[in-house]
Amino acid sequence: MKRDYYEVLGVAKGASPEEIKKAYRRLALEWHPDRNKSPEAEEKFKEINEAYEVLSDPKKRQAYDQFGHAAFDAGGPFAGGQKTYTYRRGPFTYTYSTSGGKSPFNDFDFSFGGFSDPFDIFEQFFGGRSPFRGQQAPTYKITISLADAYRGGEKEISIKGERRKIKIPPGVHDGQRIKFRDFYLWVDVAENSRFQRDGDDLYTVLEIPVTTAVLGGEVEVPTLETPVRFKVRPGTQSGTLIRLRGKGMPRLGNSHQHGDLYVRLVVKIPAKLTASEEKLWRQLAGVDK
Repeated sequence: MKRDYYEVLGVAKGASPEEIKKAYRRLALEWHPDRNKSPEAEEKFKEINEAYEVLSDPKKRQAYDQFGHAAFDAGGPFAGGQKTYTYRRGPFTYTYSTSGGKSPFNDFDFSFGGFSDPFDIFEQFFGGRSPFRGQQAPTYKITISLADAYRGGEKEISIKGERRKIKIPPGVHDGQRIKFRDFYLWVDVAENSRFQRDGDDLYTVLEIPVTTAVLGGEVEVPTLETPVRFKVRPGTQSGTLIRLRGKGMPRLGNSHQHGDLYVRLVVKIPAKLTASEEKLWRQLAGVDK
């Protein structure tokens, strides 16, 4: 029997897309057959890729959460499932996963599990530039904050001892490679303590007082720009998810369009009460003491 995909990646069922992607990258680096010489490495690597192929796709993940592995059996909503192809070049092996039975070598319809191409996988595994790139321009890496990725702008990097100014486009994604005149730039977007990113959308958690949840009121919601005011309806339950349209990341190539910001409202229960507060709560509960 196939193992649960969440178990394969070592994440909880409610894991965010970023958590799933992070777990996949860590396990893929650990179990890639060209790096891990243990007998079970190849099977583990295939299992990891298969799990990521499903859990990284919102529609496939929804089907899997509802039907389990049966969603990909014959007659299931994703019949045909994903197929794994292995491509060897020299001493190295590249494994691609696809869905719908298409061969990547015929249709060029394949994914690399969060990497942009097999040469990027090589660079992540072994460091340095892949020998299969020929005379292609060298690749350098820069780490930026989520706010930098939101705004874009000018950055200064050192290339062969020379300081050079480059422009980061608004909405750039983590792991994206940008082609400049004579080199490539690998962009690493650092994790943010307040926001999680999924494509062009952002997710955050906001604590609200229990009185606001019960009676309603206005709260201030942080964004990557200026905070916005939002009206909480009376009787709002803890865990309610609200959507603020256009408050997410700018779309790469069209910074006038933005994704959305999703805010999970969590009701903050007071840890300690004064005597008068406790009395009021007991009155509300109809408990006398």
